[in-house]
Amino acid sequence: MEHYFSRLESTIKQNWENPALCNFNGEKFTYGDLATNIAKFHILFNECGIVKGDKIALCAKNSARWAVSFLSISTYGAVVVPILNEFTPASVGHLVGHSESVFLFTDPEIWGAMDKNDIPDIRCAINCADFTILYCKDESIRKAFENLGNSFNSKYPLGFTGENVKYPTDNLDDLAVINYTSGTTSAPKGVMITYGNISATVIFGIENMPASPADRIVSMLPMGHIYGLAYEFLYPLCSGVTIYFLGKTPSPSLLLKAMKEVKPYMIVTVPLVMEKIFKSSIKPIIGKWYMKTLILTPGIGHIIRRKIKARLIDAFGGNVRCIIMGGAALNPEVEKWFHRFKLPFTVGYGMTEASPLLAYEEWSRYAKGSCGKAVSCATVRIDSEDPQHIAGEILAKGDNICIGYFKNPEASEKLFTEDGFLHTGDLGIIDKAGNIFIKGRCKTMILSANGQNIYPEEVEAVINANDYVAESVVVDRASKLVALVYLDRDAIRRDKLDEEAVSDIPETIRTNSNRNLPSYSQLTKIEIVLAPFEKTPKMSIKRFLYK
Repeated sequence: MEHYFSRLESTIKQNWENPALCNFNGEKFTYGDLATNIAKFHILFNECGIVKGDKIALCAKNSARWAVSFLSISTYGAVVVPILNEFTPASVGHLVGHSESVFLFTDPEIWGAMDKNDIPDIRCAINCADFTILYCKDESIRKAFENLGNSFNSKYPLGFTGENVKYPTDNLDDLAVINYTSGTTSAPKGVMITYGNISATVIFGIENMPASPADRIVSMLPMGHIYGLAYEFLYPLCSGVTIYFLGKTPSPSLLLKAMKEVKPYMIVTVPLVMEKIFKSSIKPIIGKWYMKTLILTPGIGHIIRRKIKARLIDAFGGNVRCIIMGGAALNPEVEKWFHRFKLPFTVGYGMTEASPLLAYEEWSRYAKGSCGKAVSCATVRIDSEDPQHIAGEILAKGDNICIGYFKNPEASEKLFTEDGFLHTGDLGIIDKAGNIFIKGRCKTMILSANGQNIYPEEVEAVINANDYVAESVVVDRASKLVALVYLDRDAIRRDKLDEEAVSDIPETIRTNSNRNLPSYSQLTKIEIVLAPFEKTPKMSIKRFLYK
C-alpha cells in the first residue's frame, strides 16, 4: 500500500511556493511554509524528549495552524489525539487524560477553562493560534522553545528546501490517530486509526475525486472528526489543493461569502446543510402553484430546471464539480429534486471506525436512494440470508478499518466478527450492481405488533418532506409511533402564519405523512419540540436522548 506521506512529500516539493493552508481572510501558509514549520516542530519535539508513539492532543478551532500542528505531530511519529473543541472543558480534560497525552495544542480559552487536575501528564500546552507557550511543566521545555531558531539554523545551515523534506513511510501498521467519538466520561471510545488506515482513505480520495494545484476547497466540517480531517484536509492537501479554513461553525452568510470568494472545486458536507438550502432557497420557488406545472413541462421545464441548477452552483462559487454528502441519509424529496436539476451530488456512507468511508460513487453513476458502492479499499457484506431483499447488518473489512478502541478491550472485542469484519450497527441491503441502501440502525429498528420491521429513518424522511418541518425523530411508545418534530420557524415567519394556523401544523403533518406511509408505520401523534435536536459531530441526531 502506498503511504500518504509519500504523496504529501512529493506534493510539497512540487508546490513549494504555492498556497497550501489559509484562514479565510487571514493567515496563509505555502507548502514550503508548511514543511518548514513541520521541520521546526520535529526539532522541538526531539529536544523536549517526545518519542515515537507518545500521545499529543489537539483541541482547537479549525485553522491553518491546526493543520500544521496535526502534520507536525503525525510526521514525527507521535500519535495525534484530535478532540472536538465543542466538547465541554470537563470532557476535553477527561479525554486528554484518558489518552495519556503529554503535550496539548489548544486555544487559550479552552486551556483556561480546563481543570488542570484532570491532566497531570501534560508537560506543555501550546497556543494553537500563534504557537506560543500556554504552560510548561519544566524549564527545559521553555528553553527548547526559546532556542528553536538557533537549533533549526544549526541543523540546516544552508537553508531548508524541498530536498530536506523526508517523512517516514515504514509505519503503516503503527497507531497514528486516536479519534474520540464522543465526550463521555464513562468509557470513552477512542477509535485507534493507523497510518495505513489513513493512507487507504487518502489514496482512495486522490484516485476517485481527482484534484490539482489549480483547485481550492473550503473546510467547514470539524477537523477533530475523521470525516472533515480526511476529505477537507488530508486528501486535498496531498493533491496540491489550497485549503481555506472557516474556523468555528460558520453562519450561512459567512459560508456563502467564502464560497463566492474561494470558488471551491468540491463541497463536502452533511445532508442537513443541503436540505436547509433546499427548503430556504428552492422549495419556495417550486412550491408556487404555477411552477409545479411549468417545471415538469417539456421545453420550458428544462429551462427552469437549468436556471435553478445554475443558481445553486453560482451560490457555491461557480466552480463546483461535485457535492459530497455523508453522515446521514438525504431526504428523498430533496434528492428527487436534486436529480431533476442534474445537480452534481452524491451521498457516501462511513463511520469513524472506517477512517471514515465505506461506500461512495461518482455523482454521474450514483444510484438514487443509495449511498454508493463499497470503496475499493474495503469489502462490504450484508449479514442476511437474502442481502438484496432482506435487510441485515452491514459488515466491513479492509485497509481502512480501525484496529479497535484505545484502552477499551471489551468494546474492541465486540467491534469485530469472528472472521474480522467490522460491526457497523447499520442495517442495509445491496443490489445486483453493488449499490448499498441504508435501512436504519440495528438499535433503532422498531418491531411492530404484527412483526413488521419499522425503520424510523424512513418514516422521518416522509415527515421531513412536510412544510414547516425542520427535523424529526420517531419513537415507539407503548407500540404506538410518535414523531417529535422541530418546526422551521423561519418558514413560518416567512409565510406569516397566525397562531391558529401554527396550531394546526402538527395534525396536518400527521395526516399528510400517514397518506404516504404503510399501515404498519402510521403515526399516532406529533409532538412539537422547542429546540433543535442535539447532534453528533457528523450532524446525526443523538437518538438516545429522545424517547
